[in-house]
Amino acid sequence: MAVPTTNGARPQTGIRVIIVGAGFGGLTAAIECVRQGHSPIIYESFPSLKILGDIISFGPNAGRIFARWENGDIARAMRNISIDLQAYGFNIHKWDTGEVVINQKSPPRDETAPVFNGHRGELHEIVFNYAKKVGVEIELDSRVENYWETEDAAGIILGDGRRVEGDVVVGSDGVRSKARTLVLGYEDKPKSSGYAVWRSWFSNEDMLADPETRQFCENEDTFNGWILGPDVHFLFSTLKGGSDCCWVLTHKDEHDIDESWSFPGKLSEVKDVLRDWDPMCTKIISKTPEEKLVDWKLVYRDPLPTWVSGYGSAPGHGRICLLGDSAHPFLPTSAQGATQALEDGVTLAVILRKAGKTNIKGGLRAYQDVRYERVRKVQKTGETTRDMWHNTDWEKVKQDPQSIAFPREDWIFAHDAEKHAEEVGDEIIAKASTSIEQQA
Repeated sequence: MAVPTTNGARPQTGIRVIIVGAGFGGLTAAIECVRQGHSPIIYESFPSLKILGDIISFGPNAGRIFARWENGDIARAMRNISIDLQAYGFNIHKWDTGEVVINQKSPPRDETAPVFNGHRGELHEIVFNYAKKVGVEIELDSRVENYWETEDAAGIILGDGRRVEGDVVVGSDGVRSKARTLVLGYEDKPKSSGYAVWRSWFSNEDMLADPETRQFCENEDTFNGWILGPDVHFLFSTLKGGSDCCWVLTHKDEHDIDESWSFPGKLSEVKDVLRDWDPMCTKIISKTPEEKLVDWKLVYRDPLPTWVSGYGSAPGHGRICLLGDSAHPFLPTSAQGATQALEDGVTLAVILRKAGKTNIKGGLRAYQDVRYERVRKVQKTGETTRDMWHNTDWEKVKQDPQSIAFPREDWIFAHDAEKHAEEVGDEIIAKASTSIEQQA
């Protein structure tokens, strides 16, 4: 296996880590496992890498992770295809008149902790290729049918009947995780948040052809939000110098949770929601090809009692854990869902090195203990930001326009997951290990 190209090479730990899912969280966990001296392998059900999706955001606490890879080359590649708002900032409009209430400036750029907002598939491709470059084995078209564990090992059973064995299994298989059911010992069904998002990504031809909408694409990268409507907010961006356009519109959702989580969107329904809004919103919507429109249900789960098998009342032997959306789905208004999955991956890799191959159970408990309360607090920001934008006190806004700015809190953004795990890991591993001994 190749060794990491930054921060030196750690001694090999002999820990074999099986990761289910090649999303951002799974890939980051694998890359960080290489950096920490473990041997990761990823199993992904998709038969091939496809450049799909629309916009995704990574805060500086994620950028700090990316910036450590390949002497900063990975972060620079991501910067080249991400939105650049240093000049434009974020315009927050009053939903009905279109008045710009505040222009929220972008903070000064920090190359050690960059911020990325770009196309999910294009950014994912960069991380995917880097994982392969550093030696991560990735098996595509490999559907996991079951998980298993003993006191001494853990593994998966694939759709073709193969039984794969390792020291740790990481369920990074998303909101519909199979690993979650095994870890908990019961099925934890998702709940409707009461909201869904229409979302789209499209090229700028029709926007440029209309004198009223051309301004957005001629101003390089832009970010505008009409976020003070009645239980609705609309965010619109142009990227790549104005060549690409994307928007998301959060709206009330009354579909049953058992129905599909994703529907083809209808422009007529979007326009109906926006009929009393600033006419510019409908202008933008009208430039969107309907085949590019998706209606995506926002689901959530109450905080799980555990992310680790054999912990608390959960069954198992303590060698299977959850990571990212399989453990803690986020609302988009947090702008932290993918970033928190990255923090999970970094923390897990560091804690496993500190715990060692002979103390996997203590290591996985410590991984959860390091992460759990922070994740719960960050999750809540998705609700508080949404509620702030949907239930605006206009008298307060007139006095203090900053009151509706997108929150940028130091306790979230300044966090360094690797440094934190290094600082607190030994103590928390010791506590977890003592607890295990007392229960034995």
